[in-house]
Amino acid sequence: MLRSILKAGLLLFVFTVVSIFFVALTQTTTKEQIKHNEQQLLIKRLGELVSGYSNDILADKYTKKLHLHNIEQTVTIYPAKSNNVIFAHLIEHTYPNGYNGNIRLLTGIDTNNQLLGVRVIAHKETPGLGDKIETKKSDWIKQFSGLSLSNPDKESWKVKRDGGVFDSFTGATITPRAIVSATYQLLELFSKKDFLNNKK
Repeated sequence: MLRSILKAGLLLFVFTVVSIFFVALTQTTTKEQIKHNEQQLLIKRLGELVSGYSNDILADKYTKKLHLHNIEQTVTIYPAKSNNVIFAHLIEHTYPNGYNGNIRLLTGIDTNNQLLGVRVIAHKETPGLGDKIETKKSDWIKQFSGLSLSNPDKESWKVKRDGGVFDSFTGATITPRAIVSATYQLLELFSKKDFLNNKK
């Protein structure tokens, strides 16, 4: 009886060790692939928002610690240059109050404080509802191109349910509200003169 218990325990231990080994091996071997895929998605999103730049936009990126969206966070800024002159910035930032948590965004703003557009890099919003912020699901997020702090006015930078001009999704208001709020807050911060100073 004791021998059977020890044998079963040993088999369970061996099985657990082997399982842990293969999980760790899989994680290690896929880590670089995941990183590569994320990089490719970022390049794709950058290309959707800005074109005509002559610099290595990924090599020229820098980070900056900010109080944005009511949290302290590190944003990544990609300057787009033509003839060595910056004409736009693409800012990777996190909005923490989506329906299911963080929404990672890439927002393009030109030197006239006008939006080039907004794209989602990562999110955990509900499939079939909140995921309509993805361009492969709908064109909803493309409406931000060309907008600014004054177009529309401050009171209109809300979803229609809150008295603004932006549509929400059927059955999902929190996610569109989050994107609208995140975009306006970033535009406000970007318009301040010291936003691009003090690179960190």
